[in-house]
Amino acid sequence: MACRVQLCRVLRTVGLVLLYYVFSIGITFYNKWLMKDFHYPLFMTLVHLAINFCLSALTRRAIQSWTGKPRIILSWRHYLFKVAPTAFATTLDIGLSNWSFLFITISLYTMTKSSAVLFILFFSLVFKLEEPNPFLILVVLLISSGLFMFTFESTQFNLEGFIMVLLASFLGGIRWTLTQVLMQKAELGLQNPIDTMYHLQPLMFLGLFPLFLYNEGLSLSMSEKLFRVTELSPFLSSLFKLSIGGLLAFGLGFSEFLLVSRTSSLTLSISGIFKEICTLLLAAYLMGDKMSVLNWLGFAVCLCGISLHVGLKTYYSKNKGPSLRQLSRKGPELKMPLLRLNGDEGENSAADDDDEEQEVFMH
Repeated sequence: MACRVQLCRVLRTVGLVLLYYVFSIGITFYNKWLMKDFHYPLFMTLVHLAINFCLSALTRRAIQSWTGKPRIILSWRHYLFKVAPTAFATTLDIGLSNWSFLFITISLYTMTKSSAVLFILFFSLVFKLEEPNPFLILVVLLISSGLFMFTFESTQFNLEGFIMVLLASFLGGIRWTLTQVLMQKAELGLQNPIDTMYHLQPLMFLGLFPLFLYNEGLSLSMSEKLFRVTELSPFLSSLFKLSIGGLLAFGLGFSEFLLVSRTSSLTLSISGIFKEICTLLLAAYLMGDKMSVLNWLGFAVCLCGISLHVGLKTYYSKNKGPSLRQLSRKGPELKMPLLRLNGDEGENSAADDDDEEQEVFMH
């Protein structure tokens, strides 16, 4: 009986990891595929945000009907002062990430985006969410040197795209730090990622819209793909392609939550490491991305740094207590370590304590 229960848990975990891989890897290749013919990444991101908002609203309504409990709705004061900074950092991270696909390969994007863990560590120390640790210096050196080796003399290196992804990684560090702060505040009631997604999407849309108007507004208004269509078929085709990305983005966030809630954040972190390997291998096989021996060695060094970071988080959480400090002494706070080691597009994730399991639809 015990063996059967253990087997069911293993199969469930494998299934959730595979579901996470499908959405995470799928949206990366989707973005690169769409950018070949549709050169409006900011408009694409706006469409995805709108779809995510609609789906999260429908999900909230379904949860409310199922449980009979009303969902949280923040006041305007909390919405503008607590949620807005997280929303703007998130939308710039996603927007720049999608924009970079016009210039760089999937392999360079994947490798550069993995540097987000450096900025997450930095801002975690700034906001005092992490205790200073001498091993963090080694983690930073490994990831930084691995990134340098990967981009050194790369035959498909593009400086403009590389800077975009690096800036997105920097914003990703701010994004996930602020997201942790936001979801830790028990008085806000945003512990459920669906509620967080619901409140973030409108501000993300508004934050990205001026940048879209400046860079793509005039060009898109004269494009025959959408606003100056002469035939209905290409227009419907464009809408269908854009809708696929929105579904992938929502599925990514929800699959991450399912994986964390049914296993642990450590499982998601380790899965993310192997996902990077799968993405690079698929990029080399399907997209023809070229990588030298030095590039692969740099990727291995970077993975060692990320793996060391995951191992240290596990060790200190299990042997020396949680490394996260309470953000407020006024009420009970949730301890949620920063999970993301990279910045997948359109993603919205939850963080839970490594040793706790939660129900998928919690209030």
